[in-house]
Amino acid sequence: MADDESTEYYMLLCDDPSHEVVLIDCGPREMDVIRAVRKVTGQSLWHSRVLARQAPVTLLGGLSAYRAQSAVAVLQSAGAGAEWRQEPEPGKRTAPSA
Repeated sequence: MADDESTEYYMLLCDDPSHEVVLIDCGPREMDVIRAVRKVTGQSLWHSRVLARQAPVTLLGGLSAYRAQSAVAVLQSAGAGAEWRQEPEPGKRTAPSA
């Protein structure tokens, strides 16, 4: 490649990275958070309670940024500490800290 040539890169819509929703803390309104977990995950009330009590836990993965933000908004409105993150690239996952 000559010095006067430049390379341009374009991000394709299909290259949109997937995101995950992480429940950080259940907060003081546990029952409201359990209902919110049920709403965003579609799990039973019992499974939602188990997930909420295991915080911090990843609730959902493989979402678009918009869907992840929407799920976090539902959880936060119920009093939970939640965030959305870009999922690591395959092979880039780190081992959980002990």
